[in-house]
Amino acid sequence: MVGRFLAALAPIIVFAHPAPAYAVTLEQKLSALSALTSPTSAGAAAWYDAWLDRASWTAYAFDWSTDLCSGSPDQPLGFDFRMPCRRHDFGYRNYRAVSRFAANKEHVDSAFLFDMRQVCAGYEGVRKEACDRLARSYHQAVQRLGALVVGEGIR
Repeated sequence: MVGRFLAALAPIIVFAHPAPAYAVTLEQKLSALSALTSPTSAGAAAWYDAWLDRASWTAYAFDWSTDLCSGSPDQPLGFDFRMPCRRHDFGYRNYRAVSRFAANKEHVDSAFLFDMRQVCAGYEGVRKEACDRLARSYHQAVQRLGALVVGEGIR
């Protein structure tokens, strides 16, 4: 699995080891946010690598805090959605911090669905169907209610 993450990381390796040892510009922060919240294997791998090495991202002043899946179970029926929820929280918190939440909410929500589908890909048959249904339900919930959680209101 790690090999798959590393292979997926190759197209955006620039973000795996942030160079700035100084305060970054808004453009640099937005570029990194876009890459780290991309609804792709490469985006998921880059975020996971960054999450494991959060200290190297200090100059970006990212908010890595999380409440996992908020009020919903983090591991419904045994399906582990903790990492997708962490990345989703990361996107919401950090786009909100730079006043770019509304323009990027759909992007972050799409990454959330992508990540949950990656979890579900590890199952077969009825278990996979159940996982996929839960993933869609969680995605629909953040689409409809996610803006309320961060105080932006539903648009």
